[in-house]
Amino acid sequence: VQLQASGGGLVQAGDSLRLSCAASGRAFSTYALAWFRQAPGKEREFVAGFSRSGGRAAYEESVKNRFTISRDNAKNTVYLQMNSLKPEDTAVYYCAADRSIILSELRNYAAYDFWGQGTEVTVSS
Repeated sequence: VQLQASGGGLVQAGDSLRLSCAASGRAFSTYALAWFRQAPGKEREFVAGFSRSGGRAAYEESVKNRFTISRDNAKNTVYLQMNSLKPEDTAVYYCAADRSIILSELRNYAAYDFWGQGTEVTVSS
């Protein structure tokens, strides 16, 4: 599967953005999907993800109640709605997919086989 992320930009603290990740290929609904981010000088970290279609979403603690991950299997797209953005959310955001990930692996970036190219989010204070 190929992934194409979009929607990043420069915003002010408190603003919202919606990231999109469009996937090519078949059987999109059978993939675990996730968003990761990587800030300059830091390791890539899990933001949010689903273990499979219909599975419960998981979130990194600092984005709970601000970010929402969703998927539209008909459009082969996964979204990340980001509200109340903070300067510490500044990073390159990557979408990832994999068919064999189990729930315990969801937050492990090394477990994913497929990655989008990244979209940059900059939040000014």
